[in-house]
Amino acid sequence: MKTYALAAVIILSLSACAQTNNPVFPGWYADPEGIIFDNEYWIYPTYSAAYEEQVFFDAFSSPDLVNWTKHEKVLDTSAIKWAKRAVWAPSIIKNKDKYFMFFGANDIQSDEETGGIGVAVADQPAGPFKDHIGQPLIDRFHNGAQPIDQFVFKDQDGQFYLYYGGWRHCNVVRLNDDFNKILPFEDGTMFKEITPENYVEGPFMFIRNGKYYFMWSEGGWGGPDYSVAYAIADSPLGPFKRIGKILQQDPEVATGAGHHSVIHPEGTDQYYIVYHRRPLTETHHNSRETCIDVMEFNEDGTIKPVKITVNGVKSNPLN
Repeated sequence: MKTYALAAVIILSLSACAQTNNPVFPGWYADPEGIIFDNEYWIYPTYSAAYEEQVFFDAFSSPDLVNWTKHEKVLDTSAIKWAKRAVWAPSIIKNKDKYFMFFGANDIQSDEETGGIGVAVADQPAGPFKDHIGQPLIDRFHNGAQPIDQFVFKDQDGQFYLYYGGWRHCNVVRLNDDFNKILPFEDGTMFKEITPENYVEGPFMFIRNGKYYFMWSEGGWGGPDYSVAYAIADSPLGPFKRIGKILQQDPEVATGAGHHSVIHPEGTDQYYIVYHRRPLTETHHNSRETCIDVMEFNEDGTIKPVKITVNGVKSNPLN
């Protein structure tokens, strides 16, 4: 196991034999971003609590999807002077041997408030992350989209995009290679709206067999009907025509299954959906836990509905 300086590390072991691997780690965590760095699985979630208590991010790493290590407070608002509360939905990517985390902060309700989408940077996945540009990257409402729920995506040609948006609107922007400014599209626009039918928040993108799979959350995050739907397109800019839901509550397992990401070990056709849900015993909107289940495809490339489970996924070491 790797040792990461300046990260408080707690070993969390879940038994593979018992196969009760959901939730994947204890505690209330939501909006999980799953990714692979250096032959390790990582999850970066939102700390699910009152907005005033959401002032940090923990991260979790695993060699096999079953045994998880907690890295406490890889980023907190002491490093982001303009962020005061409601730090949400981290999205992380490696670029130029640095790790960049995009996040939302302050839950701004108008252009007159301070907050929006920020960028932090670190030398390693476990942080510590520091403010990259000293101010929000996006701090205004464009096309009706609240500047939250960001997802950073690298296209096959090397271009970086940021998909984001709450309040039922989704925008995409082009990023420069240094992640300190937004670039215009060929038509001169800076913020391109790509909102599909029923979109609420939580965008995510991946490529499979040359097709762009755009995914998002529907319903209210605090209720039982939170869910995930998707579209398939030939371009990272769409158009994105809704195909249907692939993740939702199961009255025998959990409710409010949504705000997800996808982990795909390179060179395989294995896909895992990482998401949050609410246990049947809980009614509070912040009682959300992070889970992983298998995501599979039909022969025509469409996604099969995901069965949410208590068993979770089996051990799958990367090396």
